[in-house]
Amino acid sequence: MMKYFRRYKDLAIEGAQAKMYDYNTREHRIDEIKKEAKEVASHIKNGDSVLEVAAGPGYLSIELSKLGNYKISGIDISADLVEIATGNAREAGVKIDFLQSNVSNMPFEENMFNFIICVLAFKNFKEPIKALNEMYRVLKPGSTALIMDLNRNASKQVMQTLVKNMGLKGLNAFLARSIQRNGAYTKREFETFISMSEFKEFVINESEIGFSIYLRKVE
Repeated sequence: MMKYFRRYKDLAIEGAQAKMYDYNTREHRIDEIKKEAKEVASHIKNGDSVLEVAAGPGYLSIELSKLGNYKISGIDISADLVEIATGNAREAGVKIDFLQSNVSNMPFEENMFNFIICVLAFKNFKEPIKALNEMYRVLKPGSTALIMDLNRNASKQVMQTLVKNMGLKGLNAFLARSIQRNGAYTKREFETFISMSEFKEFVINESEIGFSIYLRKVE
């Protein structure tokens, strides 16, 4: 199902689904998000500019902002999630520029960011190679983009544990498992996408549930 819809447009979360996504993220993923923020922070220094692609409700950018003096921007295709993220940042007392944008056509100049992070969203992009090339374009030379996403070949047991830890039940749990089975990519597919993009240097770290893909823009 997800593959079918992805062929025609990038997938956005709006309305009640956006509010539920915000709630589930806040209630069940904050500890994981803090770890992701620390990983990003280990690659940057104060004053660096960071872009979160598909920022959702904004918690990763918010947690990252607490770790240093960074210039953080976040984009999401969903107008509702941009509004939610902006409110969450305001509530947290941090300054982050969230805006609505499609990753395949970002409104940024070339060589603008020191780091790009994209978590659990790459599988939603209609044009994955174009998305990679846009990330490459807005990265500064010598800088890195990090994509974290699910592995379609992850075991059923591992996926069930993930769904349980996220507090998903009923239809939401079914949809999450369906996304992993039908929407996520394999390591070989990621390697193919990257080989067709502008990125020439990359490392793929594999875990039980997914991948951490580090892509470097050569100087």
